[in-house]
Amino acid sequence: MRYVFKKCGTMLLTLIVVSLCLFIAFWLISGDPATHILGTGATPERLQALREELGLNAPLFVRYFRWLKGFLTGDLGTSYVYSLPVRDLLASKIPVTFFLAVFSFVLVCLIGIPLGLYTGRHAGGRADKIIMVCNQVIMSIPPFFSGILISWVFGMILHLFAPGGYVPFSKSAPAFFSYMIFPAIAIALPRAAMTAKLLRGSILEEAGKDYTRTAYSRGNTVNGVLFHHVFKNAFLPVLTFLGMSLANMLAGSLVVERVFNIPGMSNTLLTSIGNRDYPVVLAAVMWIAFVIIVINLAVDLLYRVLDPRTAQE
Repeated sequence: MRYVFKKCGTMLLTLIVVSLCLFIAFWLISGDPATHILGTGATPERLQALREELGLNAPLFVRYFRWLKGFLTGDLGTSYVYSLPVRDLLASKIPVTFFLAVFSFVLVCLIGIPLGLYTGRHAGGRADKIIMVCNQVIMSIPPFFSGILISWVFGMILHLFAPGGYVPFSKSAPAFFSYMIFPAIAIALPRAAMTAKLLRGSILEEAGKDYTRTAYSRGNTVNGVLFHHVFKNAFLPVLTFLGMSLANMLAGSLVVERVFNIPGMSNTLLTSIGNRDYPVVLAAVMWIAFVIIVINLAVDLLYRVLDPRTAQE
C-alpha cells in the first residue's frame, strides 16, 4: 500500500511539472490570445481591456497558480475563443478519442499476441520468415499514412465505407463501429507488428532456459510447455510494451482522427493551439498526460502482481 501511495504522489508531482512546463512554453511562444480573438484591426484600448478581462496581464506565475487552483478543484477554466467552460467543450470529444485508442488496443492484442505465439512456436519456418518480413514493413509505416492507404483502398476503391462519413454513436451504433474499425486498424497495425516481434523474441529467449528443458524432460509436449510454462514469463515484457502502446495510441489517435475526419480531440486541440486558446490546450494535454500516467501506474502494479520478484526490490 505504501508503494501505491508513493506512486500516486509521483503521479501528482509529474502532472504539476507538466502543467508548469506547458505554461512556460506558452509564455515563450509568440502570439496573443486577445489579438486572435479581436483581430489585428482592434484598437490598443480594446486589446488591453480584453487582456485584463482574461487575466493575461497578470504575471506568469500568478496566472499559473490561479489555473492550478482551479484545476485541483475541478474548474478547467473558460475557453477564450468559444466562451464556454472547457469541461463542456471537451466532454463530447474525449469519449471519441478514448474509444478509438481502446478499440485500437484491443485490435493490437487480437492480432499481435496470436501472431507472436505462432511465430515463436514455429520460429525459423517459412511462415515465420514471411510474417517477420511483413512485420518489418508494417512497423515502418506511420499510422497517418496507413490511414490514407486504408481510406484510398477500402473507401475509394472497394467502397466498404465512406471516407469522412463519420456517424456518431448516439445516431447509429452499428454505423459508428463499422466506421471506427478502419482508423483503429490504421493505429493498431504497427503496434500489433511490434507486439508480435517482441513476444516471438521473448518466447525464444525463455525457450532456451533451464526450466524449459526440465519441462520437456518430464514428457510435456511443445504446446504444453509453451502455454503452461513459457508464455507467462515471456508475456511480462510484452505487458509493459502493451501498456506503453495504449498510452501512445492516445497521441496516435489524434493524428488519425484528422485523416478520417473524426470529431475527437484533434480538431479542437489543433484549432486551440492556433488560436492561443490556452485553457483548452492545457486541459486537453493534461488529460492525455493523466491517462498516460495512470496506464503506466496500472501496468506497473499488474507487473508486480504477475512477477512477485519485483515487489521485493
